[in-house]
Amino acid sequence: MNREQRILEAMKQLSPVKIQLINDSQKHAGHAQHLGSAGFTGETHYKLIIVSPLFEAQSRIDRQRMVMNLLKVEFNSGLHALEIKASSPSEA
Repeated sequence: MNREQRILEAMKQLSPVKIQLINDSQKHAGHAQHLGSAGFTGETHYKLIIVSPLFEAQSRIDRQRMVMNLLKVEFNSGLHALEIKASSPSEA
């Protein structure tokens, strides 16, 4: 299973009604994090758009924490950057 698949699998815990994960790693191909720390996979920079009912009444910071907490293993194994757009269904 590659990083993208693992991220999407982890996000299932947030019961998303919409999810989109974009690999932006190619934009950072010259960075050191793009190479060695990610096992030379190039799976280092992503953009996540996620809509979940669990985000209802949560602040933007709390939503990002919910996502980041599920991805600690990925950040410890080479994921370098994640842009997060998290919203509730009423905001989408």
